[in-house]
Amino acid sequence: MNGQDPIQVGAPEAQALLHSKQALKQLNERLSEAQEKLVQAEKLASIGQLAAGVAHEINNPIGYIFSNFGTLERYLADLFEMLAAYEAAEPLLAGTEVGAALAALRTKVELDYLKEDIPTLMAESKEGISRVRKIVQDLKDFSRVDNHQEWALADLHQGLESTLNIVNNEIKYKARVVKNYGEIPEILCLPSELNQVFMNLLVNASHAISGERGCITITSGSDETQVWVEIADNGSGISPENLHKIFDPFFTTKPIGQGTGLGLSLSYGIVKKHHGQILVDSQLGAGTRFRVILPIEQPDVPDEEGPVQAQAR
Repeated sequence: MNGQDPIQVGAPEAQALLHSKQALKQLNERLSEAQEKLVQAEKLASIGQLAAGVAHEINNPIGYIFSNFGTLERYLADLFEMLAAYEAAEPLLAGTEVGAALAALRTKVELDYLKEDIPTLMAESKEGISRVRKIVQDLKDFSRVDNHQEWALADLHQGLESTLNIVNNEIKYKARVVKNYGEIPEILCLPSELNQVFMNLLVNASHAISGERGCITITSGSDETQVWVEIADNGSGISPENLHKIFDPFFTTKPIGQGTGLGLSLSYGIVKKHHGQILVDSQLGAGTRFRVILPIEQPDVPDEEGPVQAQAR
């Protein structure tokens, strides 16, 4: 054996093989995780298409219910007018058997109360249908899957309000929303895509808040050439080592099944398409503030240029 230990002869090769095995194991784990996230992303896309179809189907019956409410209100107005005429004729029946029967029936059905309560019920029901109609319309806007969106002038405040309506159930139990809207002009943009950015930032802000009820603050402002919208929370914050990775596709600090890591990446792409910037300012344990800066006007042909920056506080 030439005086050599056979175990020692193969040690470097065995060590290299062990390293390769470990590297392969880590790669397989990353591939498995990426595959699971891709499956989740595909499910989200399918859910979006399904939501768009469901919203369209719901919108039709809501439309005729809303129309019928208007007709019903007119019918009730006519009935109340006729009822008032009957009430005016009641004194002529005083002391008769018919008059006594009418008085008893008036008391039994609580006519005076009904005359007050029915218009209130109608108004509340109509307001409820209007709210459902708006939620469905907002859902259609967010779920649209066509690629033929047009650039248009839009009010970002209106987009924010629409977005808040959509994510209200996500936020209302975890945080109060404070709005510090400034004076901003309409900007040339793809409105539904910017709404998606706002939704991602608002949902992330909500998820960052745990324990006691927190606060999400929305602030806006403008200058001669650009507008900005800032969404801040007092949640857990982002650690410095993760701050520079938050816009990377599939990066997330959430457990598998609770986040795809695509929200901020998609937001990055949308803001980039608008020749804008996202600035993020975060402190671990104190909260995070995202500022979306957008030009008021766009170049003739929007391209894929546009910086996105991250900075630690």
